Amino acid sequence: MKKILVTTDFSENSWNSIFTALKVYAQTQCHFYILHAYEPSALNVMGSKTQQRLGVIYDSLKKYSEKELEEMFSYFQINHKNPLHEISTISKAGALTDAVANIIAKNDIDLLIMGTQGATGAKEVFLGSNTVKVLKSITHTPILAVPAGFNFQRLKTVLFATDFAEPFKKNELEPLIELAKLWQAGIEIVHVAVEFILSDTQQMNKEKLIERLKDIDLSFNNIPFEVNVSTSINKYIADDTASILGIIRHQHTFWEKVIGEAVVHKLAFHANIPVLFLPQ
Repeated sequence: MKKILVTTDFSENSWNSIFTALKVYAQTQCHFYILHAYEPSALNVMGSKTQQRLGVIYDSLKKYSEKELEEMFSYFQINHKNPLHEISTISKAGALTDAVANIIAKNDIDLLIMGTQGATGAKEVFLGSNTVKVLKSITHTPILAVPAGFNFQRLKTVLFATDFAEPFKKNELEPLIELAKLWQAGIEIVHVAVEFILSDTQQMNKEKLIERLKDIDLSFNNIPFEVNVSTSINKYIADDTASILGIIRHQHTFWEKVIGEAVVHKLAFHANIPVLFLPQ
């Protein structure tokens, strides 16, 4: 059984990320863990330093979290009848990054799914304080970031962005392969570069990638570098029918070193389709 952790702050976008998860894995036996983490800073109430005041605050947040999760669980009990799916809710005090790490370890989570805009409606603020922190701290679990307003219907193509600079390890691409096979979708390999002449190392890595994906319908496309990597990819996505974009974390570290671009942050923030960040 696949174990999927989905975070929520009860916003419209976090609901959408849950619906996306349920639809993407509609034909897969899954246990979905819906997590809400709460702490006083989430409501800007850290001004008081007294133990009594913090106790009252935590008690209030705890009751709110449990009440909302109970209503959410009831909704899915009534409205989600997929026999392949099991849904649990978890209310946890503390920072989101700590809560996520704890649940991943405790429940042997296969995939983390998060929305990229929260209850504040301020995308930059929410992303900076939550999703990006998780992207930075959770490095050994695949993370699917779902943009606000994304309406998943069917997975036609999975995009995989790479520069072929690093070798592709065994099982590294398994989450992408799983999605492609689940939806009988092709994988389109996109290479962002100023020029597309591959070095011997890149060519060797490309051949290894083809070998790793030998059972998948593959295609290759070059994307001219414009301004930065994320802009180049997003411009291409706008004219493509792909439903999910995959990227391995070591790709973003390469671009950060070369041109100082935080590719992970920008892709999670600006992409119009879900981005699957694969652990390196």
